[in-house]
Amino acid sequence: MTFVDVQNEPPSKDIPGPQPESKVSNDEWGYDLYPERRQGRVSKSIGKVMLGLAGREGLRKIECERSVYQCIKTSPLVRLMMGALKASGCPVDIRRHISCEDCAPSVSGGYDPILNQVVICHNNAFREGIVQSVLTHEMIHMFDYCRNNLDFKNIDHLACTEIRAANLAHCSFLSAWTNGDTSIFNFKETHQNCVKSKALSSMLAVRNITKLEAINAIERVFTKCYNDLEPLGRRLRRNSLDIQKVFQDGIYFGYDDGQ
Repeated sequence: MTFVDVQNEPPSKDIPGPQPESKVSNDEWGYDLYPERRQGRVSKSIGKVMLGLAGREGLRKIECERSVYQCIKTSPLVRLMMGALKASGCPVDIRRHISCEDCAPSVSGGYDPILNQVVICHNNAFREGIVQSVLTHEMIHMFDYCRNNLDFKNIDHLACTEIRAANLAHCSFLSAWTNGDTSIFNFKETHQNCVKSKALSSMLAVRNITKLEAINAIERVFTKCYNDLEPLGRRLRRNSLDIQKVFQDGIYFGYDDGQ
């Protein structure tokens, strides 16, 4: 999941991505999903408070920040992404570039290229494993914006980074089967179908475009972006040693997080 950027300037190497104020409406930015981005709050009914579904935002924020810190210290994927961003001239300061916030129920995280921040939705990302997945996904967007000068108002650029994030951070045979993206008759296309499905849902969540427009953009850039495996270098198989291998190989490419 990503925010939609409307800037077309090369990113700063001190802090990834440009920092100017936007003249675009909040709705265009997708801030309706992330109300704290626009100095707002998620509405909380009395019923939700009584059921324990609201009113614990401060505690959840602390728990989220602890999970973020733990992932940065121990997760091979997150550490590799931190190292890759640093090697690309865009080091990440967790106090500046990662924010735990209360979000709409439909999202677990996002990337805001204007403030250059990864958002972790502490009301939806409950476990450390989910936080790791969100961090990895959104850091791929941050990496693309830093290294490849993505223009998020360009629908093909948006499709490309969503394809890459789904390809590297989400899809496996199990998730594809669960989502209905595979069967015994198209086993070879399982992963590609999952990536397309995930990229499509992410694009529709943040852009006011038709499903056909999003599908056409995905198809135009799919082959090139699907085969771009930077900075991981491989697709990750579930229940394998791929994550450890990715982290070990990253050191040889200068993707060292400094720990």
